[in-house]
Amino acid sequence: MTPGAHIAAAIEVLDQILAGKNAEVSLIKWGRSNRFAGSGDRYAIRDIVYDALRQKNSLTKRSKNISGRSWIIALLKKREVNLDEYFGASRYSPPRIKKWELDLLPIKDESDLHDIPDWLWPKWKATLGRKANDVANTLKERANIFLRVNISKVTRKVAIQALERDGITSKLHPTVSTALIVNKGTRNIKNSEAYNLGLVELQDASSQASVLSLSKDQNGPILDFCAGGGGKSLALNAYLNKPIFAYDVNFERMKDLNKRASRSGADIRIIKSNDLKNSHYGLVFCDAPCSGSGTWRRDPEGKWSLTLQGYKRLLSQQENLLMTAAQLVKANGKLVYATCSILKDENKAQIQKFLVNSKDWVFEQEKLFIPNELGDGFYFSIIKKK
Repeated sequence: MTPGAHIAAAIEVLDQILAGKNAEVSLIKWGRSNRFAGSGDRYAIRDIVYDALRQKNSLTKRSKNISGRSWIIALLKKREVNLDEYFGASRYSPPRIKKWELDLLPIKDESDLHDIPDWLWPKWKATLGRKANDVANTLKERANIFLRVNISKVTRKVAIQALERDGITSKLHPTVSTALIVNKGTRNIKNSEAYNLGLVELQDASSQASVLSLSKDQNGPILDFCAGGGGKSLALNAYLNKPIFAYDVNFERMKDLNKRASRSGADIRIIKSNDLKNSHYGLVFCDAPCSGSGTWRRDPEGKWSLTLQGYKRLLSQQENLLMTAAQLVKANGKLVYATCSILKDENKAQIQKFLVNSKDWVFEQEKLFIPNELGDGFYFSIIKKK
């Protein structure tokens, strides 16, 4: 496919998104309807669509008549490329640009300019202060891909060499001792020998850092309370070298965890709700459901689908989850509360509220990672039960 054909396909998918369809579903549907497109073409189209989604408001609101076409025109004009190379350039390109389509409107609202939902912008500024604009603009960019090296099997340097044999180049992360930053070949990772032998796992560097902050001397068994796909469980096992009990209220989310654990050589023990009764742990890691604001580079659709009502429900859910997780911690044990959000409401404020109402707990440490080239946005706090 030509670059112009990629643009035409992206316009088609963006029109579906504007009609209320999910981005990934629309991309998959387009791929199935256009079998001639190779994997490289599908990836190129996906990249264009996601670049547009990250900047949805600042691009779509520059036109009186919002469409996939006007959305793409605004994106390409921002890139300062020659639009004639994409429009009317070939049989499969979109029709040529008309002069009036280049008359873009100015962006009036600050929240639109920085591509943050208008209801959220005041909270965003209150949390990030002087960094609010810069962080919002960072979320318009593509995120780097990070790998966690399974240090129970290999060193980072050996992992780099193994990845290179499959055309994947990477470098050492400067601050996270288990992490690699992938430079090239990201789409080959899951088919690589290093991945399939359990030498590396896909995991953001900030998330890895939260595990590495823990003391290796834990007072009893360890529970990953919101295990999901199991990335934290695997990281905890590799770092602490102890069995990890994995639980998620939605058992289906852990369906691939046994396979991942087998590949990594990890001792992961999946449990159900009944197993939690009368159980207490020396360490409970609670990676709570959240807005995902620290990861909106990877999931821009999550940014635009979040509503104020949905946000309030998340805050209530986090508060209840924190209380439930705390009940599973034994005396002198620790609780790690974590989110992939950078908003104070979901992070520091939740811990402060919990400590005010729970006198038998003491604060130990916390850290907020701001999204940048070294990782996603992420927060964790460690508190100890007296």
